[in-house]
Amino acid sequence: MNRYIMIRRLRGPAVLLLIGVMALLAQADILGWGQSWPLILILIGLLLLAERAALAAGGYPPPPGAPWQNTTGQGTQPTPGTAIVPTESHDYGDEIHGGQS
Repeated sequence: MNRYIMIRRLRGPAVLLLIGVMALLAQADILGWGQSWPLILILIGLLLLAERAALAAGGYPPPPGAPWQNTTGQGTQPTPGTAIVPTESHDYGDEIHGGQS
């Protein structure tokens, strides 16, 4: 079975199990509901990261609009004047002008 599908199918039972553990902790006055709700967000975030890692390990393409990967295989050049960081200068070894432009 594909790891992505397995992680996706375990999301609901994992959240339900965590809610049960949180209920037991609240019943025993160890950790109240007000302090334990971030655990659900952490669990969901970890499961989403695991799903994405399983997709990447399986060689699947990134989802549409993913900014971190170029699917065309060609490098893209930024539009001049729109970059936050200035474009790099190629005059580092210019001994005549002392390396400055």
